[in-house]
Amino acid sequence: MIVAFSVTPLGVGEDVGEYVADAVRVVRESGLPNRTDAMFTSVEGDWDEVMEVVRRAVAAVEARAPRVSLVLKADIRPGGEDGLTSKVDTVERHLGRGAHESA
Repeated sequence: MIVAFSVTPLGVGEDVGEYVADAVRVVRESGLPNRTDAMFTSVEGDWDEVMEVVRRAVAAVEARAPRVSLVLKADIRPGGEDGLTSKVDTVERHLGRGAHESA
């Protein structure tokens, strides 16, 4: 499964990067495949391990912020592996094919 999630501290002002870094640190230290972009962090693994990482990431922010918002989207696909890479590779392959056709 792949889970894309965003943890946002509330009540701490506009500069939340330090708090978000606490959550991302938990994900990276988990050892699970992951990717962070400007809006979400995605993590891949089985249900229990991924949800535990999300829980600990939220707890890391919650330890320093009076309120926390969590947005989560999951792709639950039994037997799926390496989705963080393979899904992007598939789209890039199609983009490459489209770029050559229009050139």
